[in-house]
Amino acid sequence: MIRNQMLFCFLMLLLPAFLQAQDGGRFSGNLQANGNFFMRDTLIGAANTPQYDHQLYGADAWLNLNYSNWGFDFGVRFDLFNNSNLLNPQSSYTDQGIGNWYVNKHFDKLHISAGYLYDQIGSGIIYRAYEQRALAIDNALAGLRLAYDILPDWQIKVFTGRQKQQFELYGSVIKGMSVDGFIAGPEGKSWTLAPGFGIVNRTLDDPSMNSLVATINTYLKEDAFVPVYNSYAFSLYNTLYAGKFTWYVEGAYKTDDAMNDEFMERETVSGDTVVGRFISGPGSVLYTSVGYANKGLGITLEGKRTENFVFRTRPQEELFRGLINFLPPMARVNTYRLNARYTAAVQPLGELAFQGDITYAPSRKMSFNVNFSNITTLENDLLYRELYTEFSLKKGRKWQLLTGVQFQNYNQEVFEFKPNVPIVETMTPYADFLYRLPKKKSIRFEAQYMFTGQDSKGQKHDYGDWLFGQVEFGIAPHWTFTVSDMYNIGPGKRSPVDGETGEKLRIHYPRVDIFYTYNSSRFSLSYVKQVEGIVCTGGICRVEPAFSGVKVSVNSTF
Repeated sequence: MIRNQMLFCFLMLLLPAFLQAQDGGRFSGNLQANGNFFMRDTLIGAANTPQYDHQLYGADAWLNLNYSNWGFDFGVRFDLFNNSNLLNPQSSYTDQGIGNWYVNKHFDKLHISAGYLYDQIGSGIIYRAYEQRALAIDNALAGLRLAYDILPDWQIKVFTGRQKQQFELYGSVIKGMSVDGFIAGPEGKSWTLAPGFGIVNRTLDDPSMNSLVATINTYLKEDAFVPVYNSYAFSLYNTLYAGKFTWYVEGAYKTDDAMNDEFMERETVSGDTVVGRFISGPGSVLYTSVGYANKGLGITLEGKRTENFVFRTRPQEELFRGLINFLPPMARVNTYRLNARYTAAVQPLGELAFQGDITYAPSRKMSFNVNFSNITTLENDLLYRELYTEFSLKKGRKWQLLTGVQFQNYNQEVFEFKPNVPIVETMTPYADFLYRLPKKKSIRFEAQYMFTGQDSKGQKHDYGDWLFGQVEFGIAPHWTFTVSDMYNIGPGKRSPVDGETGEKLRIHYPRVDIFYTYNSSRFSLSYVKQVEGIVCTGGICRVEPAFSGVKVSVNSTF
């Protein structure tokens, strides 16, 4: 009731402004809406959730309204979730209300923002309030932010508030500040600096502290610790631009804080053994990135060391819930279906990661790309390794070929919480061919084959070998049609088994899509059968169950 009253009042406040938008004001908005029709398929594991068992339908929608006038920026967003599996793929969530509102105002050198705020310090290692709808992440800070231009190229920023929790707020208070600047080199020199410093403090609320203490009281004496209300995170960062080189470096430190180690076993005072317990200690991150670009050659090298850098609004939260900060991912963001099947999620408790990317284009028609990443624990146990190669060749605007091969080692036990499974080894060649036809038509063919390794018993890793093919036909500027199939051509240890013969089943996972674009609106209708796997957005990953059904979506900007 309170949320509905707030929504009504806020819209009534903005209504006069919307009606006067033609008098110098600027009005804009966006609608994103998704609908899922669930079709039960026990063979692939698309079952035993409320959506498949009896709800049969789910929807998610976001409507943004923005207005600017008189030096103010106003905005409000209405969110709707009906039988949604976004928040928890194994459950169902239904609610609606104000998902975001804000007011911004500039007074000369002073910038004021109130409402739900999105922002970050440096690369986000100590603080990042952001949204990733594909994973139901909305870590906006509900509060106040002040920024002041102390010099032409220097700004100080302070903020305070509480983190959003769907349509409510977490109890813990978050506050912080940052100073960012820009230093130009001496006249005639081609270098500049962009230094910065930040600090963030989180104060636990009493209910969260009481719950934490109650849990710690069940620990053995050697595992127990005294939790603290306040935890602080500091960050120092700088970007150096020197001719063709760019160098970014950031170091962060976090004071003692309670963290949840999901893999650690412990014995309770009652004698039971459970997996997962709270630990306490300081944390640190060192991250650097060096880039070079010159005449068709681009080189990027990255390195990151992470230790005990879990920073949440309350330590009881898990996965992507309650995150205050963001740790940059150190593996390539792949887009092809099989290449992206195994993706490394950031490990905030301990990670030593390196990545290198080289792109060379000897001409406008040809280019080469090689990417290598290696991620281990601090004890040098392998988490993820990838070698990705890509070759691109095109002939004017007539056709384009993109092909290559990818090699991976993927620690499924850590990333997907599957105990006693071997590291998945894959080799995936792929090809993508685009041919432009007359009258603004085009056709694109995509093919990938994933070879997987074998365990000591000769069984293929995970689901085994996969074959993927897709055909896409486009009629510019409105229509796109795609048909694809992902086929478990060489079933592995986890592939479904025939109940009568005991043989591993070779299952097809087809998909059909129709996309229609009109001006700034895009509509889609899809039939999807999808295998269980990892879904990642912006370096944040989670395991998604299998899906079977029909998806519809609308995305419109006005």
